[in-house]
Amino acid sequence: MIEDVYAASFRAMRETDLSAIMEIENVAYEFPWTEGIFNDCLANDYQATLYINQGVIQAYSVAQYVVDECHLLNLCVRNDAQNDGLGMRMVKRLMNQARKNNMGSIFLEVRASNVAAIHLYDKLGFNEIGLRRDYYPAKNGREDALVLAHEIF
Repeated sequence: MIEDVYAASFRAMRETDLSAIMEIENVAYEFPWTEGIFNDCLANDYQATLYINQGVIQAYSVAQYVVDECHLLNLCVRNDAQNDGLGMRMVKRLMNQARKNNMGSIFLEVRASNVAAIHLYDKLGFNEIGLRRDYYPAKNGREDALVLAHEIF
């Protein structure tokens, strides 16, 4: 059977994906991750997942498992694929994978100004558990991060 490379699917991120990922990352974020950060995550076996449609990376996530906790470190949907429910699909997949790997909770930080992401996480049952002051770089200094958590059942 021949694999349909144009079917939409999830798969693990590979080092050979990084140039395409960096293009998305640099457009999506004012302060993007570097290729070195992605390389370090891959070298340390973090849970790095892509969503590909029509042979093109549409979204990716990077998470780290620590004991029984999943830490979502990066979630990005390419700009031209946003507002189509893909962010929700990515987080739901992460939640299912975390559950399968016996993680008890998922934690993440989100910019306090990122209303769309906060709304998404709220719809998925995440709760605000803390605040990290001056966590993210910003144009005029630093920006706070909300710390969110979701219990896996």
